[in-house]
Amino acid sequence: MRLPRSILAVTLAFGVAGCSDIGLRHLEAPGDGPDEFSVMPVKPLTQPKDYSFLPAPTPGGGNLTDPNPKADAVVALGGSEAALNANTAIPSSEAALVTASSRYGVPANTRQVVDTEDAEFRKKQGRWTRLRLFKVDRYEQVYQRQALDAEAQNQAARRAGFETPSAPPGNE
Repeated sequence: MRLPRSILAVTLAFGVAGCSDIGLRHLEAPGDGPDEFSVMPVKPLTQPKDYSFLPAPTPGGGNLTDPNPKADAVVALGGSEAALNANTAIPSSEAALVTASSRYGVPANTRQVVDTEDAEFRKKQGRWTRLRLFKVDRYEQVYQRQALDAEAQNQAARRAGFETPSAPPGNE
């Protein structure tokens, strides 16, 4: 009589553990240490060439040594920090791309609409995925049908006559 009770207790424990809701992805910190990604180092201090042309200090404003990851990334990729900070017109090299992407109009609330639709989709797709015995990637499961097969797309482009960059074999 003791064996059926223990089997029932273990089954019940697994059933209750499978009902927890911790989101689509199981991202857990590896330890109790500090988060090294939340610390942003500042730029080194430099002496200006001429003190008479320094901007007036602004309370709560930015500093030359404050990190600016977006501008740093633009500069690292070959862009211009001045063009990033200035509200300039669209460059002529990108005008065709902007025209083509906005030919049907650009609604102002696109991000909110997409976020709402995505939340509804995940809720609908994730109804039965909460029952589990082991940790799995729920994000992968929910969006599995929408994922592209890179190898198949590469082969289809080659068959259509497009030049494609070399890609690693599909089995690696």
